[in-house]
Amino acid sequence: MRRVLTLSLNPALDLGIRLSTLAPGEVNRALESSLTAAGKGNNVARVLAMQSHEVLASGFLGSDNSAAFERAFSDWGVADHFVRVAGETRINVKLSEADGRVTDINGPGARIGSADLEALVRRLDALEELDAVVIAGSLPPGISPEQLAELIAALAARQLPVWLDSSGAALVAGTAAGPALIKPNEDELAQCLGRELTDEAALIAAAREVQHDGVDNVLLSLGGDGVMWFFDGGALRARPPKVEVVSTVCAGDTLLAGALHGELSGWSRADTLRFATALSADAVRRIGVGRADSEDFAALSAAVEIEELPA
Repeated sequence: MRRVLTLSLNPALDLGIRLSTLAPGEVNRALESSLTAAGKGNNVARVLAMQSHEVLASGFLGSDNSAAFERAFSDWGVADHFVRVAGETRINVKLSEADGRVTDINGPGARIGSADLEALVRRLDALEELDAVVIAGSLPPGISPEQLAELIAALAARQLPVWLDSSGAALVAGTAAGPALIKPNEDELAQCLGRELTDEAALIAAAREVQHDGVDNVLLSLGGDGVMWFFDGGALRARPPKVEVVSTVCAGDTLLAGALHGELSGWSRADTLRFATALSADAVRRIGVGRADSEDFAALSAAVEIEELPA
C-alpha cells in the first residue's frame, strides 16, 4: 500500500459520552463512555492503517499526557512522528444523544511556540517517499492561519498532494494555499467564499468556484444527506443508506480517510465515493471510526446511491 503522513496540529483526548437525552444542569447517567486518543488527523490515520497503508502521524503532543497517544499509535500500527511540547494535550468532550444530536466541548490546546513549529518543519522535511499528506483539525494557540498556509505551500512544493480538513480562518487560509482537496461541510464552504449559500444550486456553484480558484477537489459533506465530490471534469453525489445513529463524531474523518484510500488504490471515483460513504455510514453506528470489516459492510456499500451531477 501507500505511505501517508497525517498532521494533527491540535490533537485531543476525546471523552465520548453516550446518553439518552442531555439534561443541562442535572445529573446525567451515561449509557457508554470512552477516552480515546483522537484529533481529526489521528482519526484519519487510524482508518488508513486499518486499510494496510503505512501511516506516519505527526503534529504536536503535550509531553505531560502523551502516553495515551503512544499506546494508541502502537495499537493502530501508526508511526509516531509527533513533536512533544510543554504541558498537556487538551481533552475534548463529545456528548452523543439518542436522537443523533452531538454536543462538543473542546479545549483550546497547548500553546505552540516558534521553536516548536521549527522543530515540526524540520521533522517533516526529513520524511521522504510520501504519497499523500492529510492536515486535519483546528489550530492550537500560537499557530496562525497564515502559518498553516505556509506549511501547505511547502508540502505542495514537494509535489505532495495535501488533503485539508479544517474550518474557519484556518480553512480559508489553507484553501488559498492550493491543497489538492478540501473537505468542507455546507457552513464551512460558505466561510471559504464569505457568503451565505442558500440552496443546493448555490452549494454546487460555490464548490466549482473554489475549484476555479485552485483546489482540484472539493469533497462536500452533507451529513445525513450524503456527500458531493467535485473533481476535474465532473462531480458525483452519494446518498448513504439509513442507519441507526449512535455518534457522528468520527464520520467526517472516516469519510476523508475512505476517499483517500480509494484514491491511493487507483479505484474509480464512483467506487471510491461508494466505499467512503459506506465507511462513514458505519462510523455513525458506533463511537469511533468506521470499519470496513463490519459483517454487513458489503450490504452497506451496495445500498449507497451514486449519481452524476450535471456539468
